[in-house]
Amino acid sequence: MRQIVLDTETTGLEPSQGHRIIEIGCVELVNRRLTGRHYHQYIQPQRDIDEGAIEVHGITNEFLADKPVFTRIAADFLEFIKGAELVIHNAPFDVGFINHEFARLKPALAPVQEYCSIVDTLVMARQKHPGQKNNLDALCKRYGVDNSQRDLHGALLDAEILADVYLFMTGGQTNLLLGAESGSSDASGNQVSGIRRLATGRRPLPVIRANTEELAAHEAKLDQLGEGCIWRR
Repeated sequence: MRQIVLDTETTGLEPSQGHRIIEIGCVELVNRRLTGRHYHQYIQPQRDIDEGAIEVHGITNEFLADKPVFTRIAADFLEFIKGAELVIHNAPFDVGFINHEFARLKPALAPVQEYCSIVDTLVMARQKHPGQKNNLDALCKRYGVDNSQRDLHGALLDAEILADVYLFMTGGQTNLLLGAESGSSDASGNQVSGIRRLATGRRPLPVIRANTEELAAHEAKLDQLGEGCIWRR
């Protein structure tokens, strides 16, 4: 099963008011394991970004001045997500913007639902944790996912964090990556991931063996379990 965990950043809140996508971040899961493949793109929106939006994601009009417009990246983006199940937090927001961009193309593309199925992790979180905060930061705290690098919203970083949250929330183990080289990088070459990584040069963990008293207590516990004890087979 191929899943794409996706997030976007935008110039504002409403595509109906002419707001556009300015960043797309995606990470790939295959059979519930992170593959290391990702798609990340900044986009020139051909309009100004609302001040309130800049306060959220920190992306400025000046930074986007030399970035490609959506028309130039649409084919590569669709190729990356096509046929996958999209995992999105508050999916109507991101899907609404993607469909708005698809409809502006000439020729227009069909809505993203025609190419992908969609899972909304916000709906899942509200069902699992009714009456609680279920934004991404709250879920990180609830499931022990490291979001210490998330001072501002960023599409690729948020997608990576959401992938960890989704795997924990649906009962699966995340794919442990040893060493920072296994992660993805943002536009500045900085390592980004919500996964806690162990340094490759770390010292070996000590092995503490049970003493005689502990071994005897273990055997006594097995005796209590009777002849069917599977640890004696």
